[in-house]
Amino acid sequence: MSIPTDQPDRDLTRSRNSFLGDAWVNFKRWNLKAVRNPFVLVVSLAQPIIFLVLFTEVFGNVAGAAVNRGIPGISYETYLVPAITIQVALAAAITSGIGLVNDIENGMFEKVLVSPMNRTAVFLGKTAAEMFRIAIQVSIILGLGVALGADVTTGLAGAVGIVAVGMLFSLWFLALSNSLAVLTRDQESTIIAANLLQFPLLFLSTAFLPLDSLPGWVQTFATYNPVTYGVDAARSLMLDRDVMTVLDVTTFGGTLDGVIPGVVVLLALDLLLGAVAVFLLSRASSSQAR
Repeated sequence: MSIPTDQPDRDLTRSRNSFLGDAWVNFKRWNLKAVRNPFVLVVSLAQPIIFLVLFTEVFGNVAGAAVNRGIPGISYETYLVPAITIQVALAAAITSGIGLVNDIENGMFEKVLVSPMNRTAVFLGKTAAEMFRIAIQVSIILGLGVALGADVTTGLAGAVGIVAVGMLFSLWFLALSNSLAVLTRDQESTIIAANLLQFPLLFLSTAFLPLDSLPGWVQTFATYNPVTYGVDAARSLMLDRDVMTVLDVTTFGGTLDGVIPGVVVLLALDLLLGAVAVFLLSRASSSQAR
């Protein structure tokens, strides 16, 4: 005699979940969560705006002289704006891990773990929502930079390219921030760890000064710093010339020699750290099930 079971119903329920459907659900959830708590978005945008205004007004004359030695005729506002777009992507990516910690603390993370949703789709939907907001924030910075006197030589196409570079750059730090959240499961630890990385990465790069104006040990660090590749790629699009300072590539010609190497490096880093983040989320799922 067969024993009735609800297994077919359970299988039918699971079959209704698609990868894209799970990703879309999480995309909407994280955007709604951001709208309901706009304070985090404002804070992540306020710091880069302060940097943009203060650096151009306070250090513009001194730093501008160093910039003009390498790139004559370029205002410091034009030189700085690509760096600030990368900074806003970095600052916004920090909030990704904080949001995940909030889910852990209020029990939502555990509910997601025991749901039939695909773990990769969960991370993809969350990441897509945060990249959407980062694109908006980077666009705001570009608009403010133009209002302050910066010149996007490549026009609208270049501006769109800079936004795309900012989004690509943010991916690796989004993954790192979420990995820290899963490992620490503590909001303060995640914030401290992410902020400890943010400012050394920014200042030990070509974000604010040309590479040859930096001390030797900083130049060495900048060569392996992801911020350098993001800033130089965005700056090449801003100036419509190859300004990649740590790689000498002449394969593609002109501006692309500064953009493509940076994009390739960032894409490789995105894939590596994205895989780590997905692995940690999957391991958390297995641990929860036990």
